Amino acid sequence: MNSEHQDVVIIGGGVAGLSAAAALAGAGAKVTLLERRPYIGGRAYSYDHPALEETIDSQHVVLGCCTNILDLCQQAGMADTIRWYDELTFLEPSGRRTLLRSSWLPAPAHQAISFLHAPMLSLRDKAAIATGLARFLGGYPADDTESFASWLKRTGQTDRAIRHFWEPVVVGALNDGFERCSVKYAGKVFHESFLRSPQAGRLGIPAAPLSEFFAPIAEFAQRQGVTVKLKSGVDRIEHTPDGHWQIQTATELHSASAIILASDFKQTRNLLATLPSPATDAARQLGVFDQFIPAPITTVHLWYDRDVIGLDHAVLLDTRIQWVFAKSRIRRWSAERGCYLELVISASWPELEMGREAILASALQEFETFFPAAKQAKLLKTSVLKEARATFSVTPGLDRYRPQQTTPWTGLYIAGDWTATEWPSTMEGAVRSGRLAAGALTGDTHRFMAAESPATGMMRFLSK
Repeated sequence: MNSEHQDVVIIGGGVAGLSAAAALAGAGAKVTLLERRPYIGGRAYSYDHPALEETIDSQHVVLGCCTNILDLCQQAGMADTIRWYDELTFLEPSGRRTLLRSSWLPAPAHQAISFLHAPMLSLRDKAAIATGLARFLGGYPADDTESFASWLKRTGQTDRAIRHFWEPVVVGALNDGFERCSVKYAGKVFHESFLRSPQAGRLGIPAAPLSEFFAPIAEFAQRQGVTVKLKSGVDRIEHTPDGHWQIQTATELHSASAIILASDFKQTRNLLATLPSPATDAARQLGVFDQFIPAPITTVHLWYDRDVIGLDHAVLLDTRIQWVFAKSRIRRWSAERGCYLELVISASWPELEMGREAILASALQEFETFFPAAKQAKLLKTSVLKEARATFSVTPGLDRYRPQQTTPWTGLYIAGDWTATEWPSTMEGAVRSGRLAAGALTGDTHRFMAAESPATGMMRFLSK
């Protein structure tokens, strides 16, 4: 086997690995990116379903406060492939709609007018929510040990306020129930997306299947000089006596001055476990992986012969389905192509134990309650996608176990949304981790980080 020496080898071609590769190559490093799958994007991927002759993925979104992934998209010349929305539609089974949108009022009151008129909430509900949101005006807790369930009880939130506001936002954003979400990260969601500024809370949805969406980022990295190798799963890594690293795949042996493990926490642990770890710090680093809980997302894909919802997306209340995305509308399909919908079920542990037909039957029944027009349309195709390890749960107290990008092993760095990024399990967190790892490798941790989204209005004085 030939062994060509690189400055850096990055293991993992997901969002974290791509962002680290682009940053380091742009700084002049000789970088090779190894991905075990035949596609880039990691968990943010799409695939061609052979039986349906359709491209399937699990919906990912960004917000205006996701400055690092937006900066990377801008660098790759693909910023216009994100469809932006300035309002959220909440639907009740009765058909009643609530629109939350920004107005002329300065932050944090920019959504106050639509909030005060929201029919999904009573005056008592709104008062409880306003009192709760006020606690996040200055930021969110630095300590992550309290659960959001405890916070809801402590702040006297009403049942309807929980079901119609706190639950759809938190479960949709953090992909878990209140007991396994810390107040820190729930508070971050509300501070950044509801209070900080109208721009920070804008909703961005990729207007292409995810692998197609991320392809320009891989192409950008390659233009920077990155060598991308697919179907290159790594069997082992070794730190040689001369201070270099050797990376063994099934067919190649790579040598590098440094490596970045940009894989999920399970694969990262498996690779680290093969290394000698006489130091206490190294042994402790392996122990942190036991603290991470993967959380599932199930998506139901429906193709109709016509548009049956008249919306690009909506939050569904009092149902197992948190969100519906009309991908045919978001991707600007012609009417002749029909209607393609994706129903998102977050924190879908019950669905992991259910069969495809049971999930589909339940989802269709609930969906038709909100959109009865679907009963008159022709359902052409269906698909159910279960992702058992879609995200990780930001459980109370997890921060003490989320590792920094540096490790006890000289020249070895780690990246991934699960590392210490101060963000939950998101594409933004993944990009941040890759850029932090790249910065740590160069000796300046924040060298490649984009500026945070600025607060506007009164939040300029209220935010920490």
